[in-house]
Amino acid sequence: MNAPASFLDLVWLARWPLLYGLGTTIAISALAILGGTVVGTALGLALTFGNRAVRFVARLYTDFVRGTPVLVLVLASYYILGTIGLDLTPFQAGVLALTVFCSSHVGEITRGALQALPRGQGEAAKAIGLTFRQTFRYVLAPQALRLGLPALVNTAAEMVKASTLLSVIGVAELLLRTQEVISRTFQSLEFYLLAGLLYFLVNSAIERLGRFVERRVSLA
Repeated sequence: MNAPASFLDLVWLARWPLLYGLGTTIAISALAILGGTVVGTALGLALTFGNRAVRFVARLYTDFVRGTPVLVLVLASYYILGTIGLDLTPFQAGVLALTVFCSSHVGEITRGALQALPRGQGEAAKAIGLTFRQTFRYVLAPQALRLGLPALVNTAAEMVKASTLLSVIGVAELLLRTQEVISRTFQSLEFYLLAGLLYFLVNSAIERLGRFVERRVSLA
C-alpha cells in the first residue's frame, strides 16, 4: 500500500512541471496541425490544379519532406537555420519542423481526396458560373473533407507523437518534463506509464473530435 501512495505523492509534487509539459505538447501539436493543414491544402490544390511547373515544385517539396525523418527536420530547423542567421527558439523551430512535416502529408491527403471526386462536378460548377474559389469552397472541399478526414485525424495524432522528438533541442514538452521528474524520483516505469497515458488521452480527444466533425460533415 505504501508504494502506490508514495507514487501518487510524487505525482502531486511534480504536477506543475508535468502539466506545463503537457500544455507545451498540446500547443506545439495544435500549431503544427493548423499550419500544416493550411500549407498542405495549398499543396494539394497545387498538385491537383496547378500547371506543370507548379506541380513539379509541389511534388518535389512533398516527396522530399515525406522522405526525410522528422528528427532530421527538427535538427535542421534549429541548427541549420541558425547558421544562416535565422535564430529560432527551440519552440519555434519545433513548430516549424512539425508544420513542414504535417503539410507534406496533408498535401498528399488533399490531392488524393480531390482526385477521387468525379471531374464532372467541377465542370458543372464552372458551367453555372461559379468561380474556382466558390467551386472549391461549396462543391469540392466538403466532399474532399469527407474522404480525407480519417487520414487527417491519423496525421494529427502523428503530430502529437512526433512532438516527443523536440526534447532533443530542449523543448520542455511532456517527454522532457517527464525525464526531468524521473531524474529526481528514480521511478522511471511509473512516470513513463503516466506520460503514455497522457499522450493517449490527447490522441483520444483528437479521435473524438474527428468523429464529431465526420458526423457534422456527413449531414451537410
